[in-house]
Amino acid sequence: MNASLRISAASLRTHKRRFAGTFLAVLLGVAFLAGTLVMGDTLRAGFDTMFGNATKGTDAVVRSADTITTPGESQGVRRPVDTGLVKTIEKTPGVAAAVPDIQGAGQLVGSDGKPIGGQGPPTLAGNWIEDPKLNAYQLAEGRAPSKSGEVVVNRGAAKKGDLKIGDTTTLRTPDPVKVTIVGLATFGGEDGMAQVTFTAMTQADAEKYLTAKPGEAASIRVRAGPGVSQRQLADDLTIVLPKGVEAITGQESAQENTDMISSQFLTIFTTFLLVFSGIALLVATFSIHNTFAIVVAQRTRENALLRALGASRRQITVSTLVEASVVAVTASVVGLAGGIGVAAGLQALFPAIGFPFPEGNLVISGLSMLLPLAVGIVVCLGSALLPAARAGRTAPLAALRETAVDQSGASRGRALAGGALAALAIALTLTGVLASTSLWLAGLGAVLALAAFVVLGPVASSTAVRVLGSPLDKLRGVTGGLARRNALRSPKRTAATASALMIGVAVVSLFTVFGASLKATMDQTVSRSFAGDVAVSTPSFGAGGSGLSPKLAPAIARQPTVENAVGLGRGVAEVNGKGRALTVTDPVTLGKVFDLGDVRGSLNDLGTDGLALTRKEADKQHLTTGDTAQLAFTDGKKENFTVRAVYGRSELAGDYIITRAAWAPHRTQDSDTLVAVSLRNGVSTADGKAAVRKVAEQYGNPEVQTRDEYAQSSAGGIDMMLTLVYALLALAVLIALLGIANTLTLAIHERTRELGLLRAVGQTRAQLRAMVRWESVLVAAFGTAGGLALGAFLGWVLVRASDGASDSAFAFALPPVRLAVVALVGLAAGALAGLRPARRAARLDVLRAIATE
Repeated sequence: MNASLRISAASLRTHKRRFAGTFLAVLLGVAFLAGTLVMGDTLRAGFDTMFGNATKGTDAVVRSADTITTPGESQGVRRPVDTGLVKTIEKTPGVAAAVPDIQGAGQLVGSDGKPIGGQGPPTLAGNWIEDPKLNAYQLAEGRAPSKSGEVVVNRGAAKKGDLKIGDTTTLRTPDPVKVTIVGLATFGGEDGMAQVTFTAMTQADAEKYLTAKPGEAASIRVRAGPGVSQRQLADDLTIVLPKGVEAITGQESAQENTDMISSQFLTIFTTFLLVFSGIALLVATFSIHNTFAIVVAQRTRENALLRALGASRRQITVSTLVEASVVAVTASVVGLAGGIGVAAGLQALFPAIGFPFPEGNLVISGLSMLLPLAVGIVVCLGSALLPAARAGRTAPLAALRETAVDQSGASRGRALAGGALAALAIALTLTGVLASTSLWLAGLGAVLALAAFVVLGPVASSTAVRVLGSPLDKLRGVTGGLARRNALRSPKRTAATASALMIGVAVVSLFTVFGASLKATMDQTVSRSFAGDVAVSTPSFGAGGSGLSPKLAPAIARQPTVENAVGLGRGVAEVNGKGRALTVTDPVTLGKVFDLGDVRGSLNDLGTDGLALTRKEADKQHLTTGDTAQLAFTDGKKENFTVRAVYGRSELAGDYIITRAAWAPHRTQDSDTLVAVSLRNGVSTADGKAAVRKVAEQYGNPEVQTRDEYAQSSAGGIDMMLTLVYALLALAVLIALLGIANTLTLAIHERTRELGLLRAVGQTRAQLRAMVRWESVLVAAFGTAGGLALGAFLGWVLVRASDGASDSAFAFALPPVRLAVVALVGLAAGALAGLRPARRAARLDVLRAIATE
């Protein structure tokens, strides 16, 4: 063992440059993984602190016990509680104070006339709570609201909107309300609750604008007297509260909010980042394996001499693994420090682009450090295992050979195994997306497809490089021909080098194709369902915004340029015991502006007890026209509705439709999410849009768009997602480039004598640099071409699987321009990776190179 350690130490000292690429690959992969874990711990701690501050002085929360949860949402909708309960609560022993907490959506308009926030974090409004211990916000400047129209806003919202005390602005609730700012508030010493905006009114104004009727609140906050615990207070309140109302402790309320954020957002967010960490580490695995495979091949004579001098196979294998261990541990430890930097960068970046992350110091746990360290070591050692075993099998007679260059090629067994894998992958994938719509089968097929590409890489590399490099003979002459032949020397090495880039390009192509397909799906949906000309809409993503005033659609409909205008509101109810989202609208006008497909029954007479639903939902609920369904609303009331229409196309219209008159008795804060407008014959879209905008300005100035603009903006979040994906994948591409550069550098080392001979017979430094650069481009071209093909295939699989698993019809689209840009970036990356090896090759001393053995 001591001999193995000495051999490893000597090798590392002598050939430390050979492992530079491996070191960086491990470092970057570990840094990204550690940064993701640290970021996740920091966010969880931040939200714990934030929600803890929100209920810091609240010992109990009284609220409705029942919720209605619709598919796709983990947080249900609760009915409001009667503020008259405050008197009952105050009489309960152990209660020091109780106040109603009224909350709803409210979006401030800044001094420039544009709404503040709304693209992600919530925009909230509520009543100002006078008890400072029960109020999560603290008055920092000015005073509390004392009369109608006065508000306190959080200081962060005021800064964003360039508002100050004394300014008058508009609060969209969604009906526009003129308000005067009389105070600025902070939350836990910060300018706000992360990126959330909050506007506090008097209790009377909050009841008027945020509730269906006076005397209702979202909950009641309760403070305990001296010596009374939160648990005891909640238990005592439970005894006096009416049926359907519950009391939970302040700690339980904070924990519920934290759990909700963790299940809905943090888990998805951290999983998203971990996926890209995994991709980076997978790419690093190829680069690390390739480096050790080349190093072992180049040290064949050296290892053979050691074997001839008495070294055992085990000693040679162990010495190689020790080298890998030293690189792994060193790079992983440095990567942990880099991970802390990555987490700090992400913490600064995401709030700047609108993500609702609370502020706070980085939280570094033992798991966040130990797991990346272990993963980095395992990945590096696992990647070096096969080359180390191959080194141990070196025969002593190999010391007599003239060359130690790896000449491995593609075997018949590899071709058969790869072909079988590819056939199985295609069979499973097609079965999963076409025959039985199974995401598991489709996913397994996709994984096998990736494995088949890797296995078949050496088989395909020779043909691919010949085809891709054929233009070089004409364009670059002898230099191009030499570059092509160099890339053809070792198909296995070329394939292994290109595989790292192939994976990065494949994932980029996958998301590019899927993003284009989502956009095409949205265009298809709007074109097929929306027969109008102009749309007034709310933000396309996020929890912010206040919606549109239900008064807006009737006001637009009165314009002489408008034929029809219909607003689409949202409600929730349990339909025969199952939570469902309701579209609240005028069904008659809806049928004129939207294409609902084949309609059985009539939309004209839904009235206050009629229901329309899609054919899909009718089949699920076993309902048809004339049947009765029981709807249970959030106010606790249950009513029987008659199915009067069944329509074929939901898409923008939703699965269940009731009239505004039917919804009015059960509503809370009423709002529309979309107003669709059709213009009269002869009215241009530009004139109609201008007329609609003029009306919309009186209702908080929401966005007015043509139908095409609406389709594009609805898919606007996709571009933001792709930008984030490309930024995260840049790390994987960078690691792949390091792999290409490292492989070329090692290849130059083993071809030193050959390069010296080329220079001796007349090749110039410029020609030598060009030859190495073009070899790098050819390897990158092979990886890019394979990545584009694999990514397009996996994109098709994902679209078809989503189509089968979703009620909406997905459209598949290949974006040629974006994919061409990906291809060009891949080729440019190859040229970039070849710069340093090319410069190093050109600097070789001719005579010394010729004399090299």
